[in-house]
Amino acid sequence: MVSLATLAIELGAVLKERNLTMALAESCTGGMVAQTITSVAGSSAWFDRGFVTYSNAAKIEMLSVPTETLEKFGAVSEQTATVMAHGALKHSHAQVAGSITGIAGPDGGGEEKPVGTVCFAWVGDKLLLSTTSKRFFGNREEVRQQAAIAWMAGLIERLKLTI
Repeated sequence: MVSLATLAIELGAVLKERNLTMALAESCTGGMVAQTITSVAGSSAWFDRGFVTYSNAAKIEMLSVPTETLEKFGAVSEQTATVMAHGALKHSHAQVAGSITGIAGPDGGGEEKPVGTVCFAWVGDKLLLSTTSKRFFGNREEVRQQAAIAWMAGLIERLKLTI
């Protein structure tokens, strides 16, 4: 499996090559992606900001997620991930943004959304909205790391295909 650090370096190269900056809204990963990205020297050239919106109140206040979206679909849903990504884009100076929201465990899961369920979104000025959900396995840290890797790999893939 590719490492977070390797992906962060590759993501930076792809964004720099396209003269883009990014923003990110993280929930279950708690800033893991932003921490990894800012460990890369020179990342200020392509990383605008990160939002760690762990609570629903933070999602509402910082990213303009409607209460109705959270009530109807839940915090862990592609619908909420979509609004989070749009909120990160709107409340930043970035040209591309995304979001991660999920259940890292060991508690909090249910039959419909078990532990390890993570929803992702990517969007940008020239990047059509894209969402997906994945189920990861392992302990809390492993789920969070897999989610961070999946989000960064997903953005790299989308940038290379479309921009």
